[in-house]
Order: sequence, then structure tokens, then C-alpha cells
Amino acid sequence: MFRLASLDFMRGLIMILLMLESAGLYGALGEYSHGSLLEPVMLQFEHHPWNGLRFWDLIQPGFMFIAGTALALSLHKQRQNGVSWGDSFKKALKRSGWLFFWGVLDYAVRGEHLSFELWDVLTQLSFTLLVAFLLYDLRAGYQLGVSLALLLLTELLYRYVQVPGFDQPFTDQHNFGNYIDLLLMNKINGGGWVAINCLSTAAHTIWGMMAGKLLLGNKPAVVKIRTLLVTGLICLLTGYGMDAAGLTPIIKKIATSSFVLASGGWVLLLLAFLYWWIDVLGHKNDIRFVTIVGMNSIFIYLFFEIVGSRWFNGYISVIAGNLLGIIHAPDVLTKVITALCIFSLEWGMCYFLYQKKIFFRL
Repeated sequence: MFRLASLDFMRGLIMILLMLESAGLYGALGEYSHGSLLEPVMLQFEHHPWNGLRFWDLIQPGFMFIAGTALALSLHKQRQNGVSWGDSFKKALKRSGWLFFWGVLDYAVRGEHLSFELWDVLTQLSFTLLVAFLLYDLRAGYQLGVSLALLLLTELLYRYVQVPGFDQPFTDQHNFGNYIDLLLMNKINGGGWVAINCLSTAAHTIWGMMAGKLLLGNKPAVVKIRTLLVTGLICLLTGYGMDAAGLTPIIKKIATSSFVLASGGWVLLLLAFLYWWIDVLGHKNDIRFVTIVGMNSIFIYLFFEIVGSRWFNGYISVIAGNLLGIIHAPDVLTKVITALCIFSLEWGMCYFLYQKKIFFRL
């Protein structure tokens, strides 16, 4: 079976970054960094409040992109094994259904109340992966055309659907995405996130699927890398150009077309580098620490999102906090050590599953 070590590494790297964020490491370092030279660095581990792009804004695009790449590898294997399109479609529907279920469950409990919310990345993926699946057998030109059409559709909806109170396309709490959330969930996200992001970010998953098909092809590695690099640079220049020209601002929270293009460009460049460094040059021996997590990405994501945030993190924090209190450790040091303890235990779970050859997939 064809396998991309760079894909396993990229997926694992994203999950490790999310694990550290969930464990509270960035928050602890962020508090400590106020007024220091470290502050601008730690700001990169927070989402931009609105118009702009930070490192942390690339995590979800990367996650959705590599989901598309993994889809391409999976469908390639199914075709080789003689699985019919109908059976593959049933699997795709089942996977999307489970992603939607877990995404809704992640946000289902708010305090002592049940809640129905569609802002989780898994609910977004349930839509974007299905779109990518339906496009898989089409020519690359058609796939690209659909992805750009989705970006154009998003532009048109935000700019030209005039709903009183929600007719300001790029203003928080007053845009078309907020209006759709009101219809779907009878609520608006106070942080500015919108469920209709799945329309424009479907482009990330489609591009990831296209990149997977490219890397599966018979072209020389140098051609594959050049294609990823050139495409990534075009996306970057277009996305940042749209923002600089005042045409469409880069806003992650409503996934504007300029944001999708700019973030997609960065992800393409990263994949090109990792493919060259890991798969072409063969640097595969020192990445197992990361790939172990990537092989159970769904499991660990659901663990730290549901179990970690609601019980596990607090439990470990009490133990670590009291033990470190005996030696009167500074507050910031206590928080950092606690976060690293939580991360280590979660990584250990992934290692245990890896050793037992247990892999959770949807």
C-alpha cells in the first residue's frame, strides 16, 4: 500500500499542537510573556481577533487539508481492491455521519444544559469530506473549478444577500454567516465563528484530495514538489493580495475567500517541504514520536476535547498543583509542568494504542 510518511507526520504535528493547547501550555506561557520579547511569539498561538492571519489560524485549514489527502489515499486503495463506487459512497456517508455526530456531541453539554451547535471542526469535515469524495473521480480542472466556485458562492452570499441586521458582509455579529446560525441553531457565536464556514473551507479538503492524487501519480518527485510550491505561492499571493487591495479581508472566523486562499497556500508549502524532507530524502527514522499521535488523531482529538476539558485536565491539575505546592513552585512553572504532564499522559495513551495496533478510524 502506498503510504505518505509526510502525511502521517503533518497530521501528528497538528494533533500535538492541539494537545498542548488543550493542556494549557500556550495559555500559561502567554501569561508569563506579557511585556516581554516572547509576547509576539505567543500571540501566534492565538486566533487573530478578526482581520489578519496568525500561525494558529492555520491549524484547522491544515487539519481539513490533510483529511482530503488521506481521503485520496483511502479511495486509491479501495479502487485497487476492487471496491465499487457504491460501496465507497456508503462508507463515505457513514464516515460523514459519525463525524457529524461526534462534532455535535463535542459541543452538546454547556454547563448543566444540552446544546446543539455546529461550529466544531468535525461537523465541518462531515460536509467537506463528502464534497471531496463526490469530486474524486473528476478531472483536476473540474475539481479546482468547483473549489473556486464555492469561494465565489461565499463571496456572493456575504455581499449580496441583504438581511436587515445582517447585511454587513465582513462585520462581526452582523454578517450572513451569523444570520444562517440564527436560522440553524437559534443562536450566534459570541466569538464570531459561523457554521457556514464549511462552504468555503471545503476548498481546503478538495485541494488536499487533489494534492493526494498528485502525490499518488507517476510524475517525478521534483515535478510534484514544484507543482505544490507554485500552487501554494499563487494561493498566498492571491489571498494576501485580495486583503491588501481592500477587496476581501482575511478573516478566519468567517473563512473569507482570501483567508482560504492564503491559509491554503501556507499548507501547500508545508506539505511540499515535508514531502521533500521525509518521503523523498528519506528522513523517516526520527518522526515516530509525532506519527504515533497522527495514527490515532480522531481518538486523541475526541479525548482532549470531551474527556480532557471536562474532567482529565482538572484532575491532573489538582494532583500536580498540590505536589508542586510542597516545594512552593512559582505559579507559571506549576502551570507549565501541569500542561506537560497532561500532554505526556495523552501521548502515552496514543503510544499504548500504537503498541497494541489499535487504530480508531471513522
